Amino acid sequence: MHAIRFDGRILFLSVDPDIVGRQIRGEDIDRARAGRLRDDISTDEITPLPSLVHYDDEIGRHAHTGFRAGETHPIPFDGLRDGGFAVLVAGRRYGKGSSREHSPLAEYTAGIRLVIAESFERIYRQNCDNIGLFTSTDLGLIERVKAGEAIPLAELLEGRDMLAADILSAGGLLTYGQNNLMGLSPRPAAPTIEPRTLVQKIIARNILSHGGRNWDAAPGTGGFVRARFRFIHEVYTAMAAHMLHRHYGRPLRLHEPESILCFEDHNSYAHRSPTHVRRDLLPAIRRLSQGHRAFVSDYGLKDHGYLPGEEGSEGISHAMMAESYAMPGEICVGTDSHTPHSGAVGCLAFGVGTTDMANAFMTGAVRLTVPQTLLIWLDGALPIGVTAKDVVLKLLAEPSIRAGLGLGKVFEFAGPAIVAMSVDERATLTNMTAELGGFTGIVAPDAETVRFIKERRGVDVVLEDWMRSDPGAPYAATLTLDCSSLTPMLAAPGDPGNGIAYGDLGQPVPVCIAYGGSCTAGKRDDFDQYHEVLSWAAARGLKVRDGVTFYLQFGTLAVRRYCEERGYLEAFRQVGAELLNPACGACAQCGPGVSSSGDEVTISAINRNFPGRSGPGKVWLASPPTVAASAIAGEIISFGELRARMNRS
Repeated sequence: MHAIRFDGRILFLSVDPDIVGRQIRGEDIDRARAGRLRDDISTDEITPLPSLVHYDDEIGRHAHTGFRAGETHPIPFDGLRDGGFAVLVAGRRYGKGSSREHSPLAEYTAGIRLVIAESFERIYRQNCDNIGLFTSTDLGLIERVKAGEAIPLAELLEGRDMLAADILSAGGLLTYGQNNLMGLSPRPAAPTIEPRTLVQKIIARNILSHGGRNWDAAPGTGGFVRARFRFIHEVYTAMAAHMLHRHYGRPLRLHEPESILCFEDHNSYAHRSPTHVRRDLLPAIRRLSQGHRAFVSDYGLKDHGYLPGEEGSEGISHAMMAESYAMPGEICVGTDSHTPHSGAVGCLAFGVGTTDMANAFMTGAVRLTVPQTLLIWLDGALPIGVTAKDVVLKLLAEPSIRAGLGLGKVFEFAGPAIVAMSVDERATLTNMTAELGGFTGIVAPDAETVRFIKERRGVDVVLEDWMRSDPGAPYAATLTLDCSSLTPMLAAPGDPGNGIAYGDLGQPVPVCIAYGGSCTAGKRDDFDQYHEVLSWAAARGLKVRDGVTFYLQFGTLAVRRYCEERGYLEAFRQVGAELLNPACGACAQCGPGVSSSGDEVTISAINRNFPGRSGPGKVWLASPPTVAASAIAGEIISFGELRARMNRS
């Protein structure tokens, strides 16, 4: 495979819906006429919710039906396939958001063979490699492709590590893994006197050497590592099983099945999702669950599933990993972009796509392109009423982050404000490195880490001297944030990066739905924050404002028990909050809290507010205290302002 010709039309994903619509209807245009290209196209847009029940060629019919230009969705069902498109062209940060491999799979089965963008999100691009979909950041290829020129493979892979070339040349990761990765053992890198970051040290201790490669794990190079745990949830399990059985046959010989964890955490409230009910998706959702449970049963895997006799599940995978499994200095991988949650305990935790996980199930080898590390120094002390969620929303709004400073990098959080934070609050930061565009987030383990693991698991952890970055470690850059000057933050609808300080909001924003929950905001500390607001409200006879529906959803059963033991539930119910058992719920448009119409406004503590993410309405992101206060006031408001307003009245 020395050169490739991409036969088919080019679709420019413009910000102008008319330009996109004219192409869909058959008009071919050039780059100049396409105008400004859409940035930040998310996987929620490439494959919106109804497509996620498919994992075969049917998914191609849904490709880009959620793509938004202006206030419209100009790409119809079957639009890419019927239009004969082979190449997509877009702007910056293409494929941001979820790790769902459904997105490149939908594009590929719709006929797309090359995606050209100014920059890509890591997981999306790696998923493309794994299924043979080419990607490039060279916009100069556009005219050459239009002219019918065959593009040399070396040019398509320029700037990529050689592993990407080997995988694409092999026809995909499963074939490459079967031929090269069976039976490998870790071969730690040779000791070095050069200063290293914590993540570099963790990688060096878990390298897998194969095919005579002497991988030095330098930033930008690709190779394979061993993970302590590999976990998957029901949105991807059936797809992974389908891939593996098609490739390897039955039965499978899974590598170290005792270190594979399965979670049925996304869809346990799907029967209460307006979108699922309206679109008659529940039969397909049940088939996903059946596929998940069959895989678990067939291979005797550990499963955290639905609650017997109740709605909900045992817990959200990322939250349970941090509570019960992840350990400092280890590697964990999961089929979700919020896997970095466990970085809060000093674990190198990152998300992978379905093919990556399927390969890891069989070989134990996890593909990794070594990232650079960005040091996030959180200086000063957080003011009262300001939380980790406010910190990350502020970071998301930073011009350097919006310009791509953190793209594909490790976010290492450090500084006085981090030292003062609980692990639950640190987890809010590491969890949302997915939104920051990072590879993962991590906090060096310390006494708070030891306390957390002892409290949650009854396990004594002994920290080792190597579990920190060395003085003089090679950071790509340092970003310092003065936490003492922060105030409550919001993210306006459309993107988590649309940050705005509450004090700059201007006119009142009435809300219809308030939602507190998700992996980001369903932890113990988050419920401490909800309770602080709602017990204050209950003591004053305040209730959720008429016309507002307020949901509180626990992240895990352990969090629910914690709230029960501390007597929180009475205050929650007294003000009129509806309590929900653990599940991903509204965050993934899979339960109560999802909007039903475009004019509904939601204030939410979830991690992302991409178009369509939690229904057709507008979603504002905020901290747990702001969400709870807004439910009481019926409009977006900080807890501090709510108290001041009551004192003035």
